[in-house]
Amino acid sequence: MIDLRSYQSEAIDAVLAYWRNGGGNPLVDMATGLGKSVVIAELTRRLIEQWPTLNVLMLVHVKELVEQNYRQLVRLWPQALHISGVNSAGLGRRDRRKQILFASIQSVYRDDAYSLNMPDLVVVDECHLIPSKGGGMYRQLLHKLRQVKPDLRVVGFSATPYRMDSGRLDVGDDALFDETVYGYGIGAGIRDGWLSPLVSKASMVEIDVSGVAKRGGEFVAGALEAAADVDDITRAAAGEIARLGAERRSWLAFCTGVDHAYHVRDAIRATGHSAETVTGETPAVDRARHIADFKAGRIRCLTNANVLTTGFDAPGVDLVAFLRPTLSTGLYVQMAGRGTRLADGKSDCLVLDFAGNVRRHGPVDTIEIRPKRAKGEADATEKVTVDDVKAKTCPACEALVALRATTCPHCGHEWPAPPAPIERESDATVAILSTERLRPVDLPVITWRASRWSKPGGTDSVRVEYFAGVQAVSEWVCPEHDGFAGEKAGRWWRQHGGTDDPPATVADFLARWRELTMPEAIRTRQNGKWLEVVGRRVVLDRRAAE
Repeated sequence: MIDLRSYQSEAIDAVLAYWRNGGGNPLVDMATGLGKSVVIAELTRRLIEQWPTLNVLMLVHVKELVEQNYRQLVRLWPQALHISGVNSAGLGRRDRRKQILFASIQSVYRDDAYSLNMPDLVVVDECHLIPSKGGGMYRQLLHKLRQVKPDLRVVGFSATPYRMDSGRLDVGDDALFDETVYGYGIGAGIRDGWLSPLVSKASMVEIDVSGVAKRGGEFVAGALEAAADVDDITRAAAGEIARLGAERRSWLAFCTGVDHAYHVRDAIRATGHSAETVTGETPAVDRARHIADFKAGRIRCLTNANVLTTGFDAPGVDLVAFLRPTLSTGLYVQMAGRGTRLADGKSDCLVLDFAGNVRRHGPVDTIEIRPKRAKGEADATEKVTVDDVKAKTCPACEALVALRATTCPHCGHEWPAPPAPIERESDATVAILSTERLRPVDLPVITWRASRWSKPGGTDSVRVEYFAGVQAVSEWVCPEHDGFAGEKAGRWWRQHGGTDDPPATVADFLARWRELTMPEAIRTRQNGKWLEVVGRRVVLDRRAAE
């Protein structure tokens, strides 16, 4: 058993409550990096403990997710090892008659219902890949299963629960899902400390897509690669990546095609940095080796073409380069999401946009999906065009900022006042995140102290003061609080070298204060009149812990 985060428990409770109230096929919207596999595992455990004969089929589109979700279930619930199996050609396993079966859709969609130990529930991870209509693999299999079991339930999980051609996954006559029962997105995850912040920079060079043909709401692949795979653009982009990423450890580049990915790799190597490429054509052994080397830090840059947007877990990524223009909101969010996982020594992830995606789509935490409309009325995401502009570049620091900003929030640059009044713009005109604030400042810590903090009518907490020269910066830790604040207090304790049994009271916290390791430095941002702590560098056993 593991302790669930508050939002993970809420997601599971929402699905179960939906079914208790007679609901059909629920949808869970959860951002990349927030632990969907944990939610799926715990949901499955609870269901089978309550209904011991329930059969569950877990469907995904790539072998990496098959393995990840299977391992998560066994880790959380070891007893499941005896009743669960895997059906994936890529993993070399073809289990069929298991109560809980993890499968890649490509490996099972041709099978008949009975050969798969007829499921009562189908769980689909990355369910935005199910086509809105037609005879795709997912719909073919579900059609066969429902011919045998008409009341089959389906639950979907996705960080982007919409499609460009049809809008929300829970809207329309052909919608597979009935209702989104829980949502916890990038903005909330960053706000609550579960995801790494994103910061964005404009580029000195941008791929020109003005003449690229479009089909089905997206650029035509061949024409897009021809526009992007230009030597001068590639070399300039590689130079900027090397310059702006000099202090960053793990660079992930999204490219338009196989040739483009290799050309970007070669240009990165020409700047003196290690780089490799993975594409759909990369042999499995080479792909596994390149990804392992990248995660281990033996390769600084990994370029890819259409293979690492989902099912790829590399928490250390602290620079994402867009060299793949897209009109797809979902693809844009998925690419940005590769940089939002937390990792030791990582305070944020820099997004370098050579594709115009940030300008085109706006901040990833304010993507708008139109609400459900009356039956028969069209519903879709807001249409994105080549010429959409939702951010501008600061000439002083190159940051992407709100289109109507008069002062850059990063460096203080001021734009001249407009000659005439301008209509108010939505907050969605900010860059990669709508919540970007002033540039963070690192302060060396000379000493620190902790004391009880009492607020009339509230629960006591601990006030931690960091002294950097003549400056003092305060932070509040809440071991006696419930929910997220209490979870965060436990994580804070462990970050500073405390044991795995963090104190549950303020008194115990202060009594055990000497167990902790003082940070060498803290990272701060201005929040109104005060500085807030947004990161720290703690050396534990000669290793940077954050």
